Amino acid sequence: MARLTKNQKAALSKIEAGKAYSLQEASALVKEITNAKFDASVDVDVRLGVDPRKANQMVRGIATLPHGTGKTVRVLVLCTPDKEEEAKAAGADYVGLDEYISKIEGGWTDVDIIITMPSVMAKVGRLGRILGPRNLMPNPKSGTVTQDVGKAVTDVKGGKIDFKVDKTGIIHASVGKVSFEADKIYENALEVIQTISKLKPSAAKGTYFKSIHISSTMSPGIQVETKSVAGI
Repeated sequence: MARLTKNQKAALSKIEAGKAYSLQEASALVKEITNAKFDASVDVDVRLGVDPRKANQMVRGIATLPHGTGKTVRVLVLCTPDKEEEAKAAGADYVGLDEYISKIEGGWTDVDIIITMPSVMAKVGRLGRILGPRNLMPNPKSGTVTQDVGKAVTDVKGGKIDFKVDKTGIIHASVGKVSFEADKIYENALEVIQTISKLKPSAAKGTYFKSIHISSTMSPGIQVETKSVAGI
């Protein structure tokens, strides 16, 4: 078993064994137990009582964090020439079509989000084997295949995130940075959890929220008392 570092021991000593904290308490505590020398991300992990192997129990959605993600999001817009200025004005980092399709086919994927239009999906679709494994493939359900590319760019830059339950039934979502005020971490996390609550599949039976944990990049996980979260 790996030995704990001094910082890890100090962090664990601040978490009461077996205790589930309110979301507000956990949002403040995650700041206290993070000793990273960089601005660590704060993540929420939600274990759901669903079977992701069944299409009618898949949980996927979009949440717009009220205080943003704290991350610089690099956006590529693959669009027709008439939409290029709209995308650039909205703040897209890269705009074009054929030249970027060629770059991606050559192995370039140095972006965080790709937004495209329905009319060019035939061209973009052939990139699925490259973009799919990297979670970069545009999808109408996540709002990244749209005619309104300007709004899509603005939303993504402003804190819109896409989440999906993984094969183990867990949703992982980044809800900010440890440098955020505790109230901002709380409000971002609350938005994600409430959004997940609204997406409960009708086919899911029994307890929907199995567990909720909040943590930073290098901190232990803090268990959240699900009953403390308003609106779920």
